[in-house]
Amino acid sequence: MLARELGISLGKANYCLQALLEKGWIKAKNSKNKMAYFYILTPSGVEQKARITVDFLEAKMLEFGTLKQEIEELIEETKRFES
Repeated sequence: MLARELGISLGKANYCLQALLEKGWIKAKNSKNKMAYFYILTPSGVEQKARITVDFLEAKMLEFGTLKQEIEELIEETKRFES
């Protein structure tokens, strides 16, 4: 189901999950029917997720600042043509 939701092969999903397990960012627990697993973020995984989120937000804020500056420059340039 995870592989299907992500649009990747089952082998690739298993490879990635194994890497996350080895890093200690997730742990696997059997579900009630014993045919599936629950994957749970560990405290280390939560910390890593927070770090990734902060990095993402910082990049987006920088991107926003750059776009805002470009827009302001374009507005000023447009005003010069109107005069």
